[in-house]
Amino acid sequence: MSPFTVFIAIILGIVIIIVIAYGLVIYGLRDIFYAGQDVGSRLADYVALPDEDIQMQTGQKRRAGLVRLRLRMNNMLSGLASEKLNLQLISANWPITETEYVLIRIAATIVAFGIGMLVSRNVVAGLGLAVIVFFIPDLVLKRSISRRRVDFGRQLVDVLILMTGAVRAGYSLPQAIEVVSKEMKSPASDEFRRVKHEIGLGLSLSQALTNLTARMENDDLYLVVTAININTQVGGNIVTMLEAVTETIRERVRLFSEVRVLTAQQRFGSYVLTFMPVAMAAAMFVINPEYMMRLFKPPEPFLLCIPAGAVVMVIIGNMVVRRLAKIEV
Repeated sequence: MSPFTVFIAIILGIVIIIVIAYGLVIYGLRDIFYAGQDVGSRLADYVALPDEDIQMQTGQKRRAGLVRLRLRMNNMLSGLASEKLNLQLISANWPITETEYVLIRIAATIVAFGIGMLVSRNVVAGLGLAVIVFFIPDLVLKRSISRRRVDFGRQLVDVLILMTGAVRAGYSLPQAIEVVSKEMKSPASDEFRRVKHEIGLGLSLSQALTNLTARMENDDLYLVVTAININTQVGGNIVTMLEAVTETIRERVRLFSEVRVLTAQQRFGSYVLTFMPVAMAAAMFVINPEYMMRLFKPPEPFLLCIPAGAVVMVIIGNMVVRRLAKIEV
């Protein structure tokens, strides 16, 4: 048996073991992914585990065992966790822990390396596919966080209007937050429900709202939280304060929209200037590929710097134009 065949067999064995082990964990998380349970429901699951006298059905027993396995795995590999990654997962509202995210990322990378090796019979191709797959979860996570924060920012004015109406009707601020968690759509409802749960677990209103600001990283939300904290410390009419903050945010949104309209020509111009050389080069490759290939086979090797320099200059031009069109509001 050749060394290459032995190496492939070892890689496949490792991949199969990881996929089976982690498949059990993902199966246990199936209900959480589809049901979107809140913190209260998850705590109920954990509280129910030690009670051996309760007669559970077969499906419930299996789920309890998988939850135990999940807890044990997270405790054993807690060194993989970090506060930054935890904050990112909470901001994206992904119902997995930091340890599970890291394991998924590692398992996907190993599987991608094995697939690349089997398909191409080349270590370099396997490594290239593994590197690409390794960075995909991070890109998806950041994209999910960005999209969720944008959606939250669009709901903020409606949240403030609903909160102001609830306070004017006689509700306290925590009760108004509960109203928002019930009446608004996701992601605002999810985030304010988390604030309500944190308050119920013993955190102060100020700390819970500060945690919300850290998750969403929204300037308008920071203004709201700062105003609420100041009002809590010095007192005053909270309805008047909420109305003033709401009006300020409305003006900021209106001004930001006007700025985007005025700078639309510059932004789309940067797109055209960036993609036009690429489109022209692609068209020339289709029309006359021999003519374009001469650009990459010059008589002098140092002339290869010309196409590379063109790409760099296009990227720099795009960055400069976009920077000129960016106006802080």
